[in-house]
Amino acid sequence: MTRLRADSRHAVRFALNDKPVEVEAEPRMLLSDVLRHQLGATGTHVGCEHGVCGACTIVVDGMLTRSCLTLAAQVDGCDIRTVEGLAPSADRLGVLQRAFRRNHALQCGFCTAGILMSLDHYLGRNPAPTEADIRDLLSGHLCRCTGYTPIIQAALEAAAQLASANEETSDA
Repeated sequence: MTRLRADSRHAVRFALNDKPVEVEAEPRMLLSDVLRHQLGATGTHVGCEHGVCGACTIVVDGMLTRSCLTLAAQVDGCDIRTVEGLAPSADRLGVLQRAFRRNHALQCGFCTAGILMSLDHYLGRNPAPTEADIRDLLSGHLCRCTGYTPIIQAALEAAAQLASANEETSDA
């Protein structure tokens, strides 16, 4: 990696939810701050700033990433997906988001974006999770309101819907 001057801002280019963006950032600037304060992607929340709570979880080049532990300069040339990119369109929620709404899987909503990102990523790779699988995934997130039960129900419901949709399209 090229050494960056600490006393100046540097151009950082990446794709954010399939749209090219360019920002200027100091080498020490966190990705979570760039997303929220420069790009307005405020769905990415910052809770503990230690990577423990999971509220800042996003996907960078196909990998779950804690944006509060990632420097903006590290994502130059990367593909980034935030919670704003989950919905198929501005007026329509995705399958997982609708399941969260139906199951009341959020209360204050602070942890929700990070949990949605982790579940979306996981369900895309594991179409038939068990409750134990979902519980294990959620162990990387802190939610102080829901007790996790409605989140687990929503995840299992979304997984079943996604599997059913895949079966319908594969039989065509």
